[in-house]
Amino acid sequence: MGRHPASQAGSRGSFLTRSAGAKRPGKTIRHAVWVAIAAAVLVQCSAAPERPPAASSSATTTTTIVPAPMVLPVTAAELGASWRPGCPVAPEQLRRVEVDYLGGDGYDHRGALVVHQDVVADVIAIFAELRRQGYPIAKMQTPDHYPGAVDELSMEDNNTSAFNCRPLPGSTNWSLHAYGRAVDVNPLVNPYIDRSGDLEPATAAQYLDRRRTDPGILHASDAAVRAFTDRGWTWGGSWHNPIDYQHFERR
Repeated sequence: MGRHPASQAGSRGSFLTRSAGAKRPGKTIRHAVWVAIAAAVLVQCSAAPERPPAASSSATTTTTIVPAPMVLPVTAAELGASWRPGCPVAPEQLRRVEVDYLGGDGYDHRGALVVHQDVVADVIAIFAELRRQGYPIAKMQTPDHYPGAVDELSMEDNNTSAFNCRPLPGSTNWSLHAYGRAVDVNPLVNPYIDRSGDLEPATAAQYLDRRRTDPGILHASDAAVRAFTDRGWTWGGSWHNPIDYQHFERR
């Protein structure tokens, strides 16, 4: 290194002359062979790593995992205004059931119903089926979210609910809602009509026309109705007087 080219040439000439007299050509050849072998080894070691297999070009499917339903005990404090002393069932007999449902916006939402412990399995199965069917539910929260747990306010909000310790409309007898054995589904678009023609909720007059096909409206032939009736529940929409399109009950 650093040697002038002319000096390299002269030196190379002297090297060749000495090699011939000392019989070094064989040693030189062996040296060249070892250099070639070493170079080959280096080439193999530095070869590009093997490429990983190409990813499959087939499209992947995204699966939405639906959270499992939750069943929780409730206390009088948690029930709020929907329960009071003297109601026909104690809080210990009730359960809060949290399920996913398809909202009117086309997205999944988490809702809650309070029902009697005896119908928990039914309620979970029914609302899972409604979701599979694509049946939309406007809202699902317990009545204590409304001042005084007033049913009219919940219905006007098109809120699907179950337990509420209240009597039958125009009666002193307990509704099955007071036992946690009834569910009202999308009540604004599925109103209650009493013997005199009065409506509950009072804002539902336009939905007396049952030929309408608004999201969530229930008709006798609907799969959503059968999700209840196939499990032994009764639909109030099949009654004659009163008619209660929103109401499903299990005695």
